[in-house]
Amino acid sequence: MRPDIAVLVVDDDPIARTSHVAYVDRVPGFRAVAGAGTAAAAIRRLSSTQSPRIDLVLLDMNLPDRHGLEIIRTLRAGRHPADVIVVTSARELDTVRSAISSGVVQYLLKPFAFATLRERLERYAAYRQSVVGGSGGPAGSAAGQSEVDALLGTLRAPGPVAPAGLLGQSVQAAITFLADHGELSAPHLAQLMGTSRVTARRYLEHLVEIGHATREHRYGGAGRPVVVYLRGGPAEGRP
Repeated sequence: MRPDIAVLVVDDDPIARTSHVAYVDRVPGFRAVAGAGTAAAAIRRLSSTQSPRIDLVLLDMNLPDRHGLEIIRTLRAGRHPADVIVVTSARELDTVRSAISSGVVQYLLKPFAFATLRERLERYAAYRQSVVGGSGGPAGSAAGQSEVDALLGTLRAPGPVAPAGLLGQSVQAAITFLADHGELSAPHLAQLMGTSRVTARRYLEHLVEIGHATREHRYGGAGRPVVVYLRGGPAEGRP
């Protein structure tokens, strides 16, 4: 039986840190072994020879004492074997590019639903199994370019396909917001996404078409009914 992948969760927000620890522990094959609220605490934990190993770091970028990129550089300079999944609200392209060039295996934007993190962790587990064979050591050599491409492909999360006029990243944002809230109206999603109600309704209607949402008409009094979109397809129903 393979040991669980040991995860260090680094986030200065104690509520987010606790939530992400709980998320990790809900995914089979993963175990959150520690949390840290500062870069200094994270580096101390990663540098300790007395504590259990760390295989994976869920790393926020915006920490009170040092930027998350500095933690990544410290890990690489010290040849620490832990991989890094960035979990942050930092959307600056320079930060994204720097993180990718530093070798992070995923870059996940807040806010996100548990299902999103679970999917990324499962992809990482598949990649890790392919690369190290689950034993912590090399699993031989790649047979060729196709195998290398397949390994890298396990880390790539497929983005939802958006119809003409809609953006794939905004479709994903709508999926995430709906997963977090359970149900949304077009005005509510418009407020969350910073877009018009008409555009928000188009995204919600697209989620119905691809099976991520169901539509419900609610009558609360005089006037037209309110259209509410519920998380999940017809088989899933209400959360």
